[in-house]
Amino acid sequence: VLERVGIAPPTWFADALMAWVPLVLADVWKTTPFVSVLLLAGLQNIDRSLYEAAEIDGAGPWQQFTKITLPLLRPALLVAFLFRTLDAFRVFDVVYVMTGGGPGTATEPIALYTFASLLQNLRFGFGSALSVIVFAVAFVFALASIRVIGGSAFLDRPA
Repeated sequence: VLERVGIAPPTWFADALMAWVPLVLADVWKTTPFVSVLLLAGLQNIDRSLYEAAEIDGAGPWQQFTKITLPLLRPALLVAFLFRTLDAFRVFDVVYVMTGGGPGTATEPIALYTFASLLQNLRFGFGSALSVIVFAVAFVFALASIRVIGGSAFLDRPA
């Protein structure tokens, strides 16, 4: 389409910075349904009578959203945030299929570097050590996120 109007189309996979655009878009496209299902489950757990009571008390849509929806959706948002962050940290499949880490190593995430070290370069000790480090960093990040962001998110809700 751009060529028809006289504009040179971008070379998505030839430029180191531009190669990230289709990768990010593909990863978002791949994982949006999962996040949507998580948030839908969280929204369905919110009792409708809370909105009715807020409406009777004179709360507008914005107040209902900020005072009812967001606080009660916090556990689902935390789970979605953790899953997406950990998946983004360990992304492999989209990058391997779309760019193979290129151009050069510009789009090579740690998971692909670990794969290349372990199975392509046959550096078994180094690749195994990288795998353990990736696991440890992801585990520590998950624990820290739960502690900082949502330590009380699961405790505040009534059973």
